[in-house]
This record gives sequence, C-alpha cells and structure tokens, in this order.
Amino acid sequence: MPALEFEVTARDGEARCGRLVTRRGVVRTPAFMPVGTAGTVKGLLPDEVRALGAEIVLANTYHLHVRPGEETVRRLGGLHAFCGWDGPILTDSGGYQVFSLAELRTLDDEGVTFRDHVDGTERRLTPARSIAIQQTLGADIMMALDDCTGRPDDRAEAERAMRRTLAWLEPNLAARSDPDAALFGIVQGGIFDDLREESLARTTALPFDGFALGGVAVGESREEIRRVVARFGPRLPAARPRYLMGIGLPEDLVEAVAAGFDMFDCVIPTRHGRNAQLFTRTGRINIRNAAYRDQREPIDPDCACPVCRKFSRGFLRHLYVAGEMLGPRLGTVHNLWFYLDLMRAMREAIAAGRFEAFRRELLAARAAGSGA
Repeated sequence: MPALEFEVTARDGEARCGRLVTRRGVVRTPAFMPVGTAGTVKGLLPDEVRALGAEIVLANTYHLHVRPGEETVRRLGGLHAFCGWDGPILTDSGGYQVFSLAELRTLDDEGVTFRDHVDGTERRLTPARSIAIQQTLGADIMMALDDCTGRPDDRAEAERAMRRTLAWLEPNLAARSDPDAALFGIVQGGIFDDLREESLARTTALPFDGFALGGVAVGESREEIRRVVARFGPRLPAARPRYLMGIGLPEDLVEAVAAGFDMFDCVIPTRHGRNAQLFTRTGRINIRNAAYRDQREPIDPDCACPVCRKFSRGFLRHLYVAGEMLGPRLGTVHNLWFYLDLMRAMREAIAAGRFEAFRRELLAARAAGSGA
C-alpha cells in the first residue's frame, strides 16, 4: 500500500468529496482538522474530539520538538500513544513558525535558526531535520519545510520565500525514510500570480503525496485571499488531496471547497471557543455580552451539538463571566461541532449535486446575520 491513497467520490463543479486513506484510517473529505499544536486539542479529551466528528487532527513539529522533544514522544510510544489519538495525524513542518516567530529566528538558504520561545535555546531546523522530527513523532502525513512570509504583498519578500521553498523541495523528499508516512509539498508566492504559477509548476512536478497552498491569510486582504484560492485551487493536481493551510472562517471554508480544496485546519474555532466567541448559522456571538444573561435559548437553535441540546445562552454567559473552566470547554465543543458539521453538510451537498445552492444559502444567511 502506498503511504496515502486518495479517491474522489463525487463532484459538483470544482467542489468534490473524497476518501483519504492513511495507515491509521480513512478521512472523508472535505475535512477539517482540529488543531492540537502540542498534541492536544485544548481542553478536550481525544474521545470527545472524535465524537464531534473529527477523523484527523493536526500537531505542530516545532512546538513538540521544543517541548517535550521528539525523542521523549518516541520513548513514550510515539505521538498517537502519547496523546491518546488513534486516528491519522498531520504534522506541520515548523514552517509556520518562520512567520509567527519572526523576531526569534534567522533565515538562510539552508534552513532556519530559532531561539525557542520557552527558554531561549538555539535550535536549527532544516528540511532534513524537520522531516526527521516528524518521522520520529510518527506522523501519518508530514509537511515539507517551507518559508512562509509574513509580507505576502511585498513582491521581493514573497519571491525570496517562494524560491527558498522551491530550493527545499528536493531535500524534504530526500530526507523521507518512512515509506508509510505521506509527504505534502507546499505552493508559495504571496499574492503574485506569476510567482504562484512558477511555484505550482515546479512543486507539482515532484512526487509528493499531496499538495498544499501555503502563505494564505498571513496579512493580505480577504479579497486577495479569495482570489488566490479561487485561481489556484482548481490548478492543483486533481488526483491528489488539496490542502488549504490555516483557513479560516466558515465563509472562507465554503469558498475554498467551491475552489476544489479537500483539507483545512485553523485555530479559529478552538481559540474563539476559549474566548467566548461562538459560531451560529447566521454569524458569531460574544456570549459574554449582557444581552445574553437571561436568554434561555441555546447558542444556535439549529445546532444539534451536545452544548446546544442541554445548555442555555444565559448559563454559558455565566460560566465565562464567572471564570469557570467549563465555559471555554463548552465553547470549544460547540465551535468544533459547528465546523465539523459544516464539513458534513458540504459533503452531503456535493454528493447530492446541490453544492452551489448550499453555498449561496450559507453566504446569504451569514450576510443577513451578525457576520463573523
């Protein structure tokens, strides 16, 4: 069996449903991957994450390398045993930290040197080192190390990052020694079509198991994000899974599925859940607001999640205002359900040949509501 098998099972325009088969199970696409940066989706048990509908989660190479260290994870049985999740795990390469920890790192053509955010220890990350860490962790899907610029509208910076990412493609592939771990390449280029075109052509010419569009939603306008997604999603190889990294809001997800993307991750549902920002069909509410103090209805009357079936807005507001830890837990449960249910609904709409109607209805409902 190859490291990864992918089959498109239904299409509706560019939108598509599929089955992603890894060594640890099947993922139905379009799929949202809850973010478990340090090996845990904050505040939730793995069984809870599974019960909400997640079939794959994401963990972060850089953060697990810094703490507790990949060798510690290996000694404790590998990442799956370590964190109690027996399904597929995708690991980011550490490339995002090239962007997010810019003040703590120095880039060169061979890799990146960090002063880690915990104790200031100097750490070196190269393509070979990133792949070695991901393999030691036991990832099912690994990401190639890339240079993710924080200035996607600066052409010179976007080109430097794109060319460095291209130069690292072959070293990423050469470092893979686990034949059962899939490896995805990443297309960069900021908001510049010619840079994206070159990156796409050269990246997809190599034998990666899947392809991602990176460097999106890192500072550019929402109009530019949607333009790049719509233009380059359908151009990624149709026979491979297409992963849009780090996106986003529900509106972004439905537009990305319309552009042919299959896989997504984002901290928004979990981070917002911890901070009292809860998603509904018509937008997003801040449950701390005094307006919700006496409301008996659930967060979203149309939601079938465990939180909406049992608790009122008034109770949830009380939990957050009182500083009770159950509040962020319930907010996270609701938001993840909302995102994973959105994936389920999109899969059903594609299979039924009514995705475009579904997309219009969702966008109209959110535009008519409070927005997100």
